[in-house]
Amino acid sequence: MAITSDTEPSNLSDFVMNKGHGVKGLSETGLKSLPKQYIQPIHERINVNDVLQGQSIPIIDMSNWDDPNMADSICDAAEKWGFFQIVNHGVPIEVLDNVQEATHQFFGLPAEEKNRYSKERSSSNNVRYGTSFTPQAEKSLEWKDFLSLFYVSDDEASKLWPSVCRDPALEYMKKTEVVIKKLLEVLMKRLNVTEIDNQKENILMGSKRININYYPVCPNPELTVGVGRHSDVSTLTILLQDNIGGLYVRDEKKDSWIQVPPVKGSLVINVGDALQILSNGRYRSVEHRVAANGRSNRISVPIFVNPRPSDVIGPLSEVLATGEKPIYKEVLYSDYVKHFFRKAHDGKGTVDFAKI
Repeated sequence: MAITSDTEPSNLSDFVMNKGHGVKGLSETGLKSLPKQYIQPIHERINVNDVLQGQSIPIIDMSNWDDPNMADSICDAAEKWGFFQIVNHGVPIEVLDNVQEATHQFFGLPAEEKNRYSKERSSSNNVRYGTSFTPQAEKSLEWKDFLSLFYVSDDEASKLWPSVCRDPALEYMKKTEVVIKKLLEVLMKRLNVTEIDNQKENILMGSKRININYYPVCPNPELTVGVGRHSDVSTLTILLQDNIGGLYVRDEKKDSWIQVPPVKGSLVINVGDALQILSNGRYRSVEHRVAANGRSNRISVPIFVNPRPSDVIGPLSEVLATGEKPIYKEVLYSDYVKHFFRKAHDGKGTVDFAKI
């Protein structure tokens, strides 16, 4: 069956989702125009007039952990922007290159091979191949395919994760662990948390998920998005992006968007909703989104550092010790995540679930 922009929705869905071709397969058919299912409402498209020129999120040199100015820069960025890039972070460049290459290799597999990991066929909920975000809840689909890998143990990963990307993904997760812990130590100190004990460590980074994302060339990128407006539900997200670009971060004060240009060897760090709640709003989880691209395929590899699903999160006692009033209630983290995934991307809408 030839796929065109006028293909019946049921046939398109069968090709993209049920047969596992994803939007990568759709792109590779040579489509000349975007299927209507992917056309976003005008207010959800990225308008160049809404992008601030000459603005950027901070780039922080992590080469000297003993420098108090570096610690201040991290905390200031988390408070003001919710996003920053780090360089000289200690994660070897070959580890970053290897996981990017592994991402290309996974998405280069035949559709039937990738489809073994789809929601309907995967042997575990911890391994999920899919497309868009939550297709069953979305009025307009997003131009992205992904593989999501929830980390439980090396043993489970060796059994369940696709062999073509398993080892580079695990290595990337392990090599970022030191910088994640250091970032959290610095951020906690400003919240008067002097020691991260086992309980705190579980709440801050008790679980991790790594996604490998593929954004294929799009015939009408101005009509759709790679990822819609959202904030992450994580404590922190550590993002590796390739050299193509397309990530935009919201500047709430100016009601505009700032592009995050790729910096070779850097990692993009952003505050997630869990840390916004734990800090009682001091650190900001900020809306961001990804543009579709009409010229190049793009990949990205985020690590989501999260509380454990069974953890109850709310403002930390150290934050409230000075008499500050809580603006968030305590919520079971798994309930919060379920709320996020049962609807389409909707900006900062998820965090209202935890507001008092």
